[in-house]
Amino acid sequence: MNDPLWLVLAGFVGLSLGVLGLVAYRASQRRRVVLPDVLEPTLPEGTAEILSIVGRAFVVVDEVNGVVRANPAAYAYGLVRGHTVVHQELLDLAGRVRTDGVIEEKQFELPRGPLGQGAIVVHVRVAPLAERYVLLLADDRTEITRTEAIRNDFVANVSHELKTPVGAISLLSEAIEDAAEDEAAVRRFTKRLHKESLRLAALVQDIIELSRLQGTDVVLQGRPVDVGRILAEAVDRNHLTAEGKNIKVSLGQVDDVVVHGDPDLLMTAFRNLVDNAIRYSPENTKVGVGVRVRSNLVEISVTDQGPGISQDDQERIFERFYRVDAARSRQTGGTGLGLSIVKHVMANHGGEVTVWSQPGQGSTFTVRLPVYEEDAATEPSDAPETHRAEGAAEPKENS
Repeated sequence: MNDPLWLVLAGFVGLSLGVLGLVAYRASQRRRVVLPDVLEPTLPEGTAEILSIVGRAFVVVDEVNGVVRANPAAYAYGLVRGHTVVHQELLDLAGRVRTDGVIEEKQFELPRGPLGQGAIVVHVRVAPLAERYVLLLADDRTEITRTEAIRNDFVANVSHELKTPVGAISLLSEAIEDAAEDEAAVRRFTKRLHKESLRLAALVQDIIELSRLQGTDVVLQGRPVDVGRILAEAVDRNHLTAEGKNIKVSLGQVDDVVVHGDPDLLMTAFRNLVDNAIRYSPENTKVGVGVRVRSNLVEISVTDQGPGISQDDQERIFERFYRVDAARSRQTGGTGLGLSIVKHVMANHGGEVTVWSQPGQGSTFTVRLPVYEEDAATEPSDAPETHRAEGAAEPKENS
């Protein structure tokens, strides 16, 4: 074969390869040009700006319930994970709105977190957004719902608790009228009537104290309070109750300990603690009130020699109207609100109340409050001083 023919064939093959390469390059260029046309879902103009100021958690989903946009609150509430709406209830609601085009709203209690720990109550409003999307707006109602439940429960409990002494007073007054000629019966009924009236007065007073707690801003309205003076007055106010059971209440030495707070509320709390110790202590025993300061906290411990409290009951004794022994509470005249008031007063003052107790070994209630700032600045925190009430047991570690 002649060399010129080979040259022609080689040139033809080279030209063909060049053309194929050019075609492939142009095709790849066209594909690259087409790619930007496949854009991510976009919201109607101005929607993003409006959503940024609605003040609620929001989620925008597309036709297949994929998350197009969601704000941090939606993730914080546990409504969205990645690009997925977590709860089927919300997806079902979005599906109905997508089909009907009608705005819907509903309240749900939903598990919070991937493992379902805890729950969140959300009020959800769902509406169509443009032609392709559905908007979910969620408002956290957990705290509001909890507060309403507590209020309703409190009203029901108060109604029940008031019914007992009011009913007793009504019956006793009728009995006195019917037994007007029987002097001994009148005296007996009158004594019982007096006891029920005192119980009613104590319950009403505790309810008033609880209502005061809701409206007192300790931070703004508080002032320096001398702990020693408040404790001495709390013990004095329980003097007659203690004397009636021959119980000695011993108050340990208190050296210029000052806290910031409302003196009336603190008085109520300490009076309730001492009263509680006296009521549940046997006759001819001792109640000790001890005070110590350490790490810029003042600890006030009230120790009794009563029957003690089981571990299960210790979890609930600070609840409103909870009683370890309802029958005994009726005998002692307890309202079931005293320890709840103590807990709320301490919480309002940035403190806490805890209990150590074992059946048959008495109980120690310990209140901890921050020492007033000026005092804390003048006393070294690493040199605590301890004062123990005469006759009181050594403060025990809280379990």
